[in-house]
Amino acid sequence: MFKKVLIANRGEIALRINRACRELGVHTVAIYSEADRTSLHVRHADQAFCVGPGPVARSYLNIPNIISTALITGCDAIHPGYGFLSESARFAQICDDHGITFIGPKPSVIAAMGDKATAKRVMSEAGVATTPGTDILASVREAAGAAESIGYPVLLKATAGGGGKGMRAVNVPEELERAYASATAEAEASFKDGRVYMEKLIVRPRHIEVQVLADNYGAIVHLGERDCSVQKPSHQKLIEEAPAANLPAKTRDAVQAMAVRACAHVGYTNAGTLEFLVSGEQIYFMEMNTRIQVEHPVTEMVYNIDLVKEQIRMAAGEPLGYVQGDLRPAGHAIECRINAEDARNNFAPAAGTLEHVVFPGGPGIRVDTHVYSGAAVPPFYDSMIAKVVAFGETRDAAITRMEHALRETVVEGTPTTIGQCLEILATKRFRSGDYDIDFLPSLLHAAPVA
Repeated sequence: MFKKVLIANRGEIALRINRACRELGVHTVAIYSEADRTSLHVRHADQAFCVGPGPVARSYLNIPNIISTALITGCDAIHPGYGFLSESARFAQICDDHGITFIGPKPSVIAAMGDKATAKRVMSEAGVATTPGTDILASVREAAGAAESIGYPVLLKATAGGGGKGMRAVNVPEELERAYASATAEAEASFKDGRVYMEKLIVRPRHIEVQVLADNYGAIVHLGERDCSVQKPSHQKLIEEAPAANLPAKTRDAVQAMAVRACAHVGYTNAGTLEFLVSGEQIYFMEMNTRIQVEHPVTEMVYNIDLVKEQIRMAAGEPLGYVQGDLRPAGHAIECRINAEDARNNFAPAAGTLEHVVFPGGPGIRVDTHVYSGAAVPPFYDSMIAKVVAFGETRDAAITRMEHALRETVVEGTPTTIGQCLEILATKRFRSGDYDIDFLPSLLHAAPVA
């Protein structure tokens, strides 16, 4: 097992990793920007070092400062969390070059699967269905030709990163030039990689993802699926649940088998998530996230497995301690992302100071957060300030428990998504489990938030 792990992230995921390390008896080193000096992840690590000013390019993406901190403090591993450098093959290789274990897959696998266009090609080789699309587009002119060939509507997607950034739907030719410029600019700003590709826009699919774990000895298991179809117009997720409601057994078995087959084909190790679009009986591979996901707690709740601990153990060379037959989900879990955003203004981020904060508790409730009364929400980072997770023996019980938890939650100082989440949970469509990625945009269009 590692002696000391540097946590190359911030906020709630940094705290989450710190807790897992503590339970494993591993010392931790936190990094922080000047804007995060008073964040909880700084307080609770064994050591903490500032790696730069607020902007991410000068702090949480500052590889020389991060590696130097790891070396100076004697860290033998780095956990990247999610976002930032978590899917950077270059960063993983630099860690390896300096004798530091990167807690994640091999750099070559990150490179293949982190580049979404390449990943689709690799998945096709593995016999996994993918959405019709292109390789990297060189120009808007090439994009126009591809769109005519594929047929509108199409979706432009950044080949790097995630979180809905660098994605633009194009319904008619007249929208293409502006969408292409916007998608490439956002991708460059977010990931320092402005390349985009195109795929057919599947109308009203479900967004289903499968959690996998793979050790260094060839053992691969899945931990079921999550439904992440409740997404903002920007394609960023807002509510996730596990298992997926009303998913036919045949489809569930197929998508889980695809995920395991794909991991075996690329020689995947550590934790990862494969994302699919499901439309009727059709299943299309969308992308793979070679890291822990924001929504991992819902899987942890129904499988009673600490995924972050598993990541650390596997990276340290320990084998998986179970086989697929040992893993059976129990109950249902729902996660609501509490973001400092103004839902009345297209979910615009709302930086500021949180004047008063109270989070819920009780049986079946979990809150992952890094904020407190008086905490600052800096303008430089993702707007998520907490994840509220509710577990119940049934889906209805989990929904009811979540509603009570959200009503107990108090966040004053900035607008949040609490009201929007409550509105979604109250709809007949969500309660029925019969919803898709068009659900929230349609709800917003039909009944704007007051």
